[in-house]
Amino acid sequence: MNNILIWIISFLAIAGVIIRPFKVTEAVYAISGAALLLLFQLISPSDAFYGVEKGLDVYLFLTGMMLLAETAREEKLFDWLAAHATLRANGSSGKLFLLIYLVGVIVTTFLSNDATAVVLTPAVAAAVKAAKVEKPLPYLLICAFIANAASFMLPISNPANLVIYGKHMPSLMHWLSLFLIPSICAITVTYFMLRFSQRECFKQKIRTDISLPELSPGGKTALIGICGTAAVLLAASAWNIQLGLPTLITGVTTSAIVLARARKNPVNVIKGISWAVLPLVAGLFVVVEALNKTGMTQHLSAMLNDAIARSETAAVWLSGTVTAVACNLMNNLPAGLIAGNVLQSTHTPDMVKSAVLIGIDLGPNLSITGSLATILWLVALRREGQAVNAWTFLKLGSVIMTAALIVAILSLWI
Repeated sequence: MNNILIWIISFLAIAGVIIRPFKVTEAVYAISGAALLLLFQLISPSDAFYGVEKGLDVYLFLTGMMLLAETAREEKLFDWLAAHATLRANGSSGKLFLLIYLVGVIVTTFLSNDATAVVLTPAVAAAVKAAKVEKPLPYLLICAFIANAASFMLPISNPANLVIYGKHMPSLMHWLSLFLIPSICAITVTYFMLRFSQRECFKQKIRTDISLPELSPGGKTALIGICGTAAVLLAASAWNIQLGLPTLITGVTTSAIVLARARKNPVNVIKGISWAVLPLVAGLFVVVEALNKTGMTQHLSAMLNDAIARSETAAVWLSGTVTAVACNLMNNLPAGLIAGNVLQSTHTPDMVKSAVLIGIDLGPNLSITGSLATILWLVALRREGQAVNAWTFLKLGSVIMTAALIVAILSLWI
């Protein structure tokens, strides 16, 4: 009976996170689910605390990245980058499409996919508005698709990467040996598939007489801070150091220097950060910890071991595909938490682990509810007066994600 209650409460909590009834923030449903599990004594306080504690590195990582991204946004660094891309397009809508895509790759790789969704989307909206683009949605779609397609280039590119590997994060060189080629393949295939699907937009003319905003001293400092953060995190990955604390330290340091130099009130930056992400993640950790009590991890581990014993090649394809689909049924954060628990409780070959991570990171390109980054992109899109319905995105994502997933998994054998 307890196991049934755990599954019902967990299902409702995850469904609330995805659907957001009554337009209430996702964190409310995750925290409510965790609270109900405690209230009905379906999980002990010590186990709930253990679940929350598991996410410490993720909380530190997210806090540092959000602080860095919000500081850069306040200093209009991303507006400056988007304006540069628009000017360099020289009136070519196809070239503008490529340049925005490349900026998205860079931001996702070094600042995480959430930063691309939250910060780059408004910047791209401002750039296409300045260029008098009649139909801006094709350019805004870039932010959603590249946020997931480039999110396994580096360990720092997606918080889900930290969740899946936990304390067993591969060293930087080992990570690159596993994911560099699949990531490049996913990015390339996603670009060409997205470009082909949006080919009608290239008939549009764009203005070339827009002015380039001057980058403030604070913006320059933020840019240096971002580059410095990337260097520190790459070094931490190379030395197999957990990424949360270095990210927090570099984020706080960069923000403090920028604010001091610009003599700005830090309240604006602090208010602009989506702090609800932290309790959302913490609540999901508790929910997944409760699900583990039902024997779910052991059952899934046994199924995975059986699949590997039968055929490692088939297990690679099966695990990558199943996790990709699961992300869209329950969002990639809880899916990543569950997958991480399964992988860390079994001796799994690198190929299978890689396929799982690719599925968790790339799979969310199927639907608008697949990842937190895509949900955040949707919110940013609505603020810009744009809209894309779930069916339209699904039709587009089913083709783009499927092609990218197949090629990325195939490239694991290279």
